[in-house]
Amino acid sequence: MGINMDIKNNKLLISLENISKSFDGQLILDDLNLLIRENEFVTLLGPSGCGKTTLLRIMGGFETPDTGRVVFDGSDITGLPPNKRQLNTVFQKYALFTHMNIAENIAFGLRIKNKPKAYIQDKISYALKLVNLAGFEKRMPDSLSGGQQQRIAIARAIVNEPKVLLLDEPLGALDLKLRQDMQYELIRLKNELGITFIYVTHDQEEALTMSDTIVVMNQGYIQQIGTPEGIYNEPENAFVADFIGESNIIDALMIEDKAVALLGAQFACVDTGFGKRKPVDVVIRPEDVELVKPAEGTIQGVVSHLIFKGVHYEMEVTANGFEWLVHSTGMFPVGTPVGIKVDPFNIQIMNKPASEDEEAVSLEL
Repeated sequence: MGINMDIKNNKLLISLENISKSFDGQLILDDLNLLIRENEFVTLLGPSGCGKTTLLRIMGGFETPDTGRVVFDGSDITGLPPNKRQLNTVFQKYALFTHMNIAENIAFGLRIKNKPKAYIQDKISYALKLVNLAGFEKRMPDSLSGGQQQRIAIARAIVNEPKVLLLDEPLGALDLKLRQDMQYELIRLKNELGITFIYVTHDQEEALTMSDTIVVMNQGYIQQIGTPEGIYNEPENAFVADFIGESNIIDALMIEDKAVALLGAQFACVDTGFGKRKPVDVVIRPEDVELVKPAEGTIQGVVSHLIFKGVHYEMEVTANGFEWLVHSTGMFPVGTPVGIKVDPFNIQIMNKPASEDEEAVSLEL
């Protein structure tokens, strides 16, 4: 769930303008534009190699764009080194100093800035309480669990009072239970600190759980920007639909407004403005496919696969040459003839790209 649903009214904090970056002749980011507001949890989401970490490193000052600029709070910071920016980065590899105890790790940046000893001690105590590790001052990093080490890395970042916390796949090395626990910790920290979080991940569940805004990236382009609910329910293209959760993506023909033909049958939908007899892509989420008696379905099929997932059954239904993915609390054994129904509101129509390279236009937040 999004954390702060009023971010549209918040002050603009970071503006990435026409950012391009190449490595060894390979284009990683292509004329990318993005606006980020104060107190916003923004997740850069996409597959490996899509450019999300490079974009984060450009914001943090660890990489310089080939073209474009980074504007922070109204000032161009494109050429500033990391230590001159009001942004702190937490990496996947926690980068704790193994020869220093926890207090010394947290105090490292403050000592470089020549802060008074009493000030540093207060900040250490405050940061450890914030990450629920009070009393760990004298412990050494190698005595801590992965989740505890990650919290220390976050504590070390927040004592510097950054306006923005950059997090590069910080939970990637944790097991599932710890990762879920840390997701809630990050949400709590973000709310208590009132700072902007920019988070990089390829994990869709993390993005949907924590974000105010998700920026879906692929091949150096922004594919879609929106709330978790908006991106899940209204994907703008087949890549987003396929990457955010599981989907049935089907070649179809828009007959006219509110009527689409797919797999040899006509389905009612609510979309308009696509024209008549126009090829389109249809997205139907697995949980939106209703299995009924064969005679009651718009099309008919047979259950070909069944897995129990705990809260629901995951089934594959072969119907008119297509393998439908279905999530349902009702169980239909393999071999059962079924009908398929879909509520018109749950059929998402998308334009087919004009070419394989056509990309979604970057949207402003």
